[in-house]
Amino acid sequence: MKKILLIAFLFSSTGSFAQRFLEVTPQSRHWADSTIKKLSKKQKIAQLMVIRTSTTSPGGVKFFEEDVLKYIRKYNIGSICLFQGTSLQQALLINKLQEKAKTPLMVCVDGETGLGMRFSDVIPFPDQLTIGAVQNPSIAYHAGEAIAAQCKRIGIQVDYAPVVDINNNPANPVINFRSFGEDKYKVATFGSSIMKGMQDNGVLACAKHFPGHGDVSVDSHYDLPVINKSFAQLDELELYPFKTMIKDGIGSVMVAHLYIPAIDSTTNRATSLSPNNVSKLLRQDLGFKGLTFTDALEMKGVAKFYPQGEAAVQSLIAGNDMLCLPGDIKGSIRKIRKAVRKKNLSWADIDEKVNRVLLAKYNLGLNQVTKIDTTSLTHDLNAQTDVLKQQVYKNAITLLRNDNGALLNNLKSRKVAYVGIGLDKSSKFGTELKSRMNADAFFLPHTATQASADSLLQLIGDKYDVVFLGVHKYKKYPAANFGVSKDAVRFISTLGAKENVFSFIFGNPYLISNFSENKNLVACYEDDPLMHDTAIDFIEGRLVPGGTLPVTVSSRYQFGAGISAAPATLTSQGL
Repeated sequence: MKKILLIAFLFSSTGSFAQRFLEVTPQSRHWADSTIKKLSKKQKIAQLMVIRTSTTSPGGVKFFEEDVLKYIRKYNIGSICLFQGTSLQQALLINKLQEKAKTPLMVCVDGETGLGMRFSDVIPFPDQLTIGAVQNPSIAYHAGEAIAAQCKRIGIQVDYAPVVDINNNPANPVINFRSFGEDKYKVATFGSSIMKGMQDNGVLACAKHFPGHGDVSVDSHYDLPVINKSFAQLDELELYPFKTMIKDGIGSVMVAHLYIPAIDSTTNRATSLSPNNVSKLLRQDLGFKGLTFTDALEMKGVAKFYPQGEAAVQSLIAGNDMLCLPGDIKGSIRKIRKAVRKKNLSWADIDEKVNRVLLAKYNLGLNQVTKIDTTSLTHDLNAQTDVLKQQVYKNAITLLRNDNGALLNNLKSRKVAYVGIGLDKSSKFGTELKSRMNADAFFLPHTATQASADSLLQLIGDKYDVVFLGVHKYKKYPAANFGVSKDAVRFISTLGAKENVFSFIFGNPYLISNFSENKNLVACYEDDPLMHDTAIDFIEGRLVPGGTLPVTVSSRYQFGAGISAAPATLTSQGL
């Protein structure tokens, strides 16, 4: 097992980024003061709201352009969050909305893997779990740089990334592959590295989901997850990455919808609505000085218990600055004003939050909004994706077991087969094996029955010197065993138990728990042509795998597992 390389990693001064984005200078103070004087009471409240611009619908992407324009005209809304659509659609919308806004809009995106997580014509960067398999945190920094370059190109100031939840529950239905893994030191180091890459380049990063969403079995989009841990346990594990990132200068934090009695035992009060969590723990105890965003208030984890604008009121009372996706804008503003009249909030509280938001807007360059140039926009947004993905993939791919060290030698002179699980036609991996080694191809769906699996096992038999088993296109989340049937798992285990079979798992590594005894095994994390090429580079000896598992997948393969192997002999094999 490799020793995990977590270098002491400082790219610039620490602890200054949050202050920099809220920096008070004569210029920023003048702009914030002159702007807040122009705002009515309703507009001050609206400056604290982030509203969505689009969603998916049965008919495709649906934009809320008219609704957003209405809220800009009526309330001078403060911020928008981009979701579905093409890059050109988003740019044209941003230009139009910024032109109409009396106070410049803070443009946000929920882009953990860059803009490709949301925009249909932009290629996503690797998942955080894939980056977590890498040993060198400078690669995470480069990912942050690349994300920032995308955001700057299309007029985005805030990216709700990185996720710094520790995924210590393999069955987590909502975080899982979105985390850097299960080790608090690695999550903290790589989270800070991506953050610095973003914030060094002028984009506000957002650590989420405070105080830690990794150990849950319920998705907060649908209900309120409960974490029954002592505060000492939370402090030892879940809070560690947040404490590190606050020390290193994270500019904003997103607060989760969780029920954690050790923090606040009020029945059904989510952490996002808890003064104990936001004002006391995050602000006072941990010393966070930046912006706080709630997680989406339209999520059932909070809306179920605090409907019709009440969640917005309680979020501000708790100490949050920005209300993400509050839903009922008019009703929320009305209830917040009512809370002020009842002295549950004060206008001084509201002014303090608005001032913090306006200072952030100034320091993010929004005192002078520049129109987005749409020329070559999609090309520019994709300019760094393949280069970064290749860098990550070559450092992430993880060799877990290699019982037959000579299996990959002299493949051109041997009889080779490729078995693609989850496919009905060949992948790039299979196509390359056919082209380079004249491999025969066989396919089996994830829904395979025992009869079809047994038939394919019999067909392959002992006819081949080498069999490459590729597991493809399974689901990223663990529900229903990632969508892989018991008979398909049995097939993978049975075939993979042979000495002449090399198994490549193209996706979430937790699936490996189903077939840990396979004789020759590689975790590949992602299932796209670039990762297929990376696997081919390993097979043909051009790459020595350097990745290690970011999570424990079985008793055999625990966090940090991974071995190096001597490159294959290329005699008569060629490149």
